[in-house]
Amino acid sequence: MHRDRRRPYRALGAALAATGLLLAAAQTSSTAAPAGTAPVVENHAVQDVTLPPAHADFDYQIGGAYTPPKGVKAVSRDHTAKPADGLYNICYVNAFQAQPNALEWWDEHHPRLLLRDDEGEPVMDTDWDEAIFDTSSAGNRAELARIVGRWIDGCADKGFQAVELDNLDSYERSDDRLDHADNVAFAKLLTRRAHDSGMAAGQKNAADMVGRRKAMGFDFAVTEQCGQYKECEQYAKAYDDRVLDVEYDAKGMANACRTWGDRLSVVRRDLDVKPRGEKGYVFAHC
Repeated sequence: MHRDRRRPYRALGAALAATGLLLAAAQTSSTAAPAGTAPVVENHAVQDVTLPPAHADFDYQIGGAYTPPKGVKAVSRDHTAKPADGLYNICYVNAFQAQPNALEWWDEHHPRLLLRDDEGEPVMDTDWDEAIFDTSSAGNRAELARIVGRWIDGCADKGFQAVELDNLDSYERSDDRLDHADNVAFAKLLTRRAHDSGMAAGQKNAADMVGRRKAMGFDFAVTEQCGQYKECEQYAKAYDDRVLDVEYDAKGMANACRTWGDRLSVVRRDLDVKPRGEKGYVFAHC
């Protein structure tokens, strides 16, 4: 069942995508993974990947990068940003939907890859004004994977150790034009691309799909409000506590910390995930 879960506005990625950085030109970085993380080889990987550290202080910076607070060991940033020196860096990619303000680019260059309604109009995630990608055919999935794969490669070239792939549950907003099998198949292409680039791949939300994690190839999870929605246990069992949870209100944060704060990485952020120093910025951990 689809919940009207509010994902934070990806302001940085939206702005840059709209100016033509959809091809995500690579920038190199010498950022290294921190000590203490274990290399794991997936069965389809061509090189080792490093999993995120379990129960490490975590910061979620997809709304804009800034110097992480003291004690933070892992951080997630938009794929247009650079990784943070000396930390475990996760690269945010909106993999199943077009960024806001990027619809015109997709409509001009890849109109067939946008899911369409009966009138031929793009099917939208109306909460975030994002067009949904059409993952319903193998041909579309392969073409989408070539585009999104360039963003993933760019994350690796910059020095990120992992990638989180957002909107895995886009089929829930597709008016039954997609089903979970379509996105499972597409996710498998993307996680293979991440592994081939030397990065771990993170499942983003979609607790209902945890049972397909092996088929999809995910290594860990980034969750939003698993404390609020009482979903943390599902992710914790599936990913051996390698779960990085973001809570957006005091009640959800209290529940996550009370029940899972000694095992998972839990952070509270403001809903717009604003950079530190901006009005409304919130950061706390268990």
